[in-house]
Amino acid sequence: MLNIITIPAFDDNYIWLIHQEENNNCVVVDPGDDEPVMEVLNKLQLNLEAILITHHHPDHTGGVKQLVAATGASVYGPANEDIKELDYRLSEKDTVNLDKSALSFSVFDVPGHTKGHIAYLTEDALFSGDSLFAGGCGRIFEGTAEQMYQSLTKLSLLPADTRIYCAHEYTEGNLNFALAVEPENNDLVDRINEVKKKRANGQSTVPSLMHVEHATNPFLRSQQKSVMKVAESRLGKVPSSEIETFSSIRSWKDSF
Repeated sequence: MLNIITIPAFDDNYIWLIHQEENNNCVVVDPGDDEPVMEVLNKLQLNLEAILITHHHPDHTGGVKQLVAATGASVYGPANEDIKELDYRLSEKDTVNLDKSALSFSVFDVPGHTKGHIAYLTEDALFSGDSLFAGGCGRIFEGTAEQMYQSLTKLSLLPADTRIYCAHEYTEGNLNFALAVEPENNDLVDRINEVKKKRANGQSTVPSLMHVEHATNPFLRSQQKSVMKVAESRLGKVPSSEIETFSSIRSWKDSF
């Protein structure tokens, strides 16, 4: 059975440690800091076989060099980004097969946040980095709105019960924005109330589920009349496409 451990880092980052139960080999995703990872490895007596990187930002890669030195782990990451520690460069349709950990990951190209951002899927667990967030999506730093829209659309086609392990605890802020977009979305109101209770109790709101994102995440809802109407009011014209709707809403979020 797949066991996924949450390792908090910095103010709001999540590093994910993945292993099969009764297997002492494991994988980590986006270790921006090596110290909390080493603490968990030592506590649980796990061997780190591989490090998976979604994109080049330092809060996702900062611990890689130290972890490799301490464990000898292999490093996998995006083919189209300059990450010097990579042993294996990955792109769409590649598969990462890890024999010791008995884990296999499918790779998706999801540019937008950065030019070469990738995501990993194993069983029903998606590790989306800073592309798809719970209740939102990443800022567009290096790509285009069209790229981000296409990336999110690709991920949204995964099964409804796919669990989304994003890399930050941004959910409450994302949903506050989502409510500004769709104030009459009852599913969204219910979700915000649940999230606020969790955060008040110091609980994580990640992972999310894909069907929850379809119902409440405005960046997966560009085809909805309610979202298109908001985009129209901001653009001063009817959006020419779902991409233009998405771009308008994403731009608003940047200054929200």
